[in-house]
Amino acid sequence: MRSTSAIQSLRAQIAQIEGRQRRARTALPFGIAEVDSRLPGGGLAIGALHEVAGGGNGAVDGAAAALFAAGIAARSKGKVLWCVTRPDLFAPALAQAGLAPDRVIYVEAGDDKTVLACMEEGLRHGGLGAVVAEIAHLSLTASRRLQLAAEGSQSIGIALRRWRRQTETADFGQPTAAMTRWRVSALPSTALPVPGVGRHRWLVELIRARAGESADFELEACDAAGRLALPADLVHRPGAAEGWQRGASG
Repeated sequence: MRSTSAIQSLRAQIAQIEGRQRRARTALPFGIAEVDSRLPGGGLAIGALHEVAGGGNGAVDGAAAALFAAGIAARSKGKVLWCVTRPDLFAPALAQAGLAPDRVIYVEAGDDKTVLACMEEGLRHGGLGAVVAEIAHLSLTASRRLQLAAEGSQSIGIALRRWRRQTETADFGQPTAAMTRWRVSALPSTALPVPGVGRHRWLVELIRARAGESADFELEACDAAGRLALPADLVHRPGAAEGWQRGASG
């Protein structure tokens, strides 16, 4: 009995240290079973920090990563704070991914340090649906501060990794305190039965998920409500789950 009591007491102390008694963490599901099943809680953790980056095709994949983040923010509740160092964010594209202009508060900062400070303040505010920050470098210490700030809120923190030089991309492999780490790459659009451009497709790699599983998925890009989808030809293909879902690397 003493042993059981001691274990329960230790668990209570650990829970208090981790802040679990101060918050009721919930999740924002993607609405795609194959993706949500790989994430603890069945979706993207709210009150947590997440990382998103583009693949190796420069600005094209960088734009896909930004739209992926916009789709997540669009499905959150409340205003969205988006922090940038360069005034080149294309608002109409965010709107096509479901993030209406009247929901977004833009903050232009001069460098990564200021962007991180703005992101931390936004997360600590507690009244925002999501806080997105475009940054090149994210140290373990800085990410821990952001994760702690997010834990005291019901906001989703998204560190959108954006690099000015190709050599900076190596920083994405360094450890951080983010709950999940994603990499998004553009793929050829969905084929149409008539001439034209179909819905964009992305290769979405879940590189890291704390207490979850890594995987990668071929998905159709965000619609006007910020929702992703499985391509129809993959849904109806026999053995699709084994064919398109693979273990992620990175």
